[in-house]
Amino acid sequence: MKEELGESLRVTWKSFLLRPRPATHPRTLEKFKRYTESWRAPAAEEPAAGFKIWFTEEGPPSHSLPPHQVAKAAARIGQEAFTSIHDLLLDAYFRRSRDISSEATLRELWQEANLPADSFSDWQDPEILRSIEEEFREALENGAGGAPAVRMDGNYSVVMGAQPTEVYRRWIKRILRK
Repeated sequence: MKEELGESLRVTWKSFLLRPRPATHPRTLEKFKRYTESWRAPAAEEPAAGFKIWFTEEGPPSHSLPPHQVAKAAARIGQEAFTSIHDLLLDAYFRRSRDISSEATLRELWQEANLPADSFSDWQDPEILRSIEEEFREALENGAGGAPAVRMDGNYSVVMGAQPTEVYRRWIKRILRK
């Protein structure tokens, strides 16, 4: 939609933690692989998204916080750095079956994005954690209950779940016409 609408659409990515903390009883890899079979529906609806059923022996990710922290650290460098790491995180998780809660994987992605090595440790800054927690609280207060969740400024309804692109297109264009 950003490519289609250009400057009339500004996207601000915010944190939503599906698994805020490591589970006390972690999922087994087999159970996690079965869970990822639910990705078939969004993959069929939007083939360009490239969702794949988990196929490696890596993972499952322990929780959502580390990749959000790394994305926020990249955002401190600039929008291009954020976009690069964000795209690599999504690719690693949904297409390459990588454990994006692993510090080693996150470091590899940071390097793959050609981000300054000396900035990687910023992901553990307590201010980044506070920012993520605040965005998560805001999302819950605005009715988000999962990801993806999309809300537009000035419009307090939230579109939940992996919707077909056409749903977003109609919604965004209707709001832009107002």
